[in-house]
Amino acid sequence: MSSEPTLPALKLVEEPLQLRPWQTQDAEDLFDAVRSSVASVGRWLPWCHAGYDLDEARRWISHCQDGWSRGEHFAFPIFDLRTGELLGGAGLNQRNRPHRGANLGYWVRQSRHGEGIAARAAALVARFGFEQLGLIRIEIVAMPDNHASRRTAEKTGARFEAIARQRLWANGLAHDAAVYGLTPADLLPSAR
Repeated sequence: MSSEPTLPALKLVEEPLQLRPWQTQDAEDLFDAVRSSVASVGRWLPWCHAGYDLDEARRWISHCQDGWSRGEHFAFPIFDLRTGELLGGAGLNQRNRPHRGANLGYWVRQSRHGEGIAARAAALVARFGFEQLGLIRIEIVAMPDNHASRRTAEKTGARFEAIARQRLWANGLAHDAAVYGLTPADLLPSAR
């Protein structure tokens, strides 16, 4: 069995959350969080499905570790700082180095919806992107009727910019998407 890749000893902490790079031992917690969230998260994110298994969780974590090592994909599990429970995930992907931008995505396990977890985690990850990666723009892209994700984008300070036609590919179909832009100046003081 291969050894754990060398990842930064990085922790993003803001009560009551802690984020750090995914580790191999997170696979079972990820599997549990995904399987218990299919009815809600799965509506918007096709990777969250009833057949999700432990091998998929392991492959995702390996993909995330590879992304960190290449400096292209920066994914974090979201943990409850007090209990250690895996609450979801947030991260930067689709990095555009020439234009210093990236996409920000997030999800929260169904049992913890409505607590503001996604907005706090998204702000932590955005701050990391601006301060550590030198990004000047982060995009948040959501299905137009995913009102919870859109509210989360707004809570970070991101500004709605457009409904982009056929911006997302999901479940074998092209979908329009709401696009939000976030710059360092937009990041709300309460989210900083």
